[in-house]
Amino acid sequence: MRKFFAYAIPIVLSIAIGAFGAYIQSPAITEWYPTLVKSPLSPPAVLFPIVWTILYILMGISLGAMVAKGDMSLVRLWLVQLLVNFLWSVAFFALHSPLLGLIVILLLDVLVFTYTIYAFASNTTSAWLFVPYLLWILFATYLTGYIYLNNPSH
Repeated sequence: MRKFFAYAIPIVLSIAIGAFGAYIQSPAITEWYPTLVKSPLSPPAVLFPIVWTILYILMGISLGAMVAKGDMSLVRLWLVQLLVNFLWSVAFFALHSPLLGLIVILLLDVLVFTYTIYAFASNTTSAWLFVPYLLWILFATYLTGYIYLNNPSH
């Protein structure tokens, strides 16, 4: 039962924070975001909730795998990156600030990269589970930067 909670708590927390972020950004997605000049590489809107749900589950499993083995060394870093992930939604969408969103996502890049590197030393499975997330947020950094550079009035 303890192993179950080691996985369940981070998975549920990831999805809950992600859902709260989606709730906060939903008005901007329908009203503000469509007015922005976006990269030609921007995926269709329908893809984002699918990808993020998968990533949140992988993030939770990553931490769960460490906690299940009794390794609590990266819990704080994992929680901080999850908070910064949420803050990106606030900065970019709720505050309508591509610049602040870019700053926040650059911090997120560093945190996720750091977690991944440290996880490789402790639990390679946990690290590999974070790689798709790292790749996705690097792509999101490009998309955010593109919007910042191509929408001077926002």
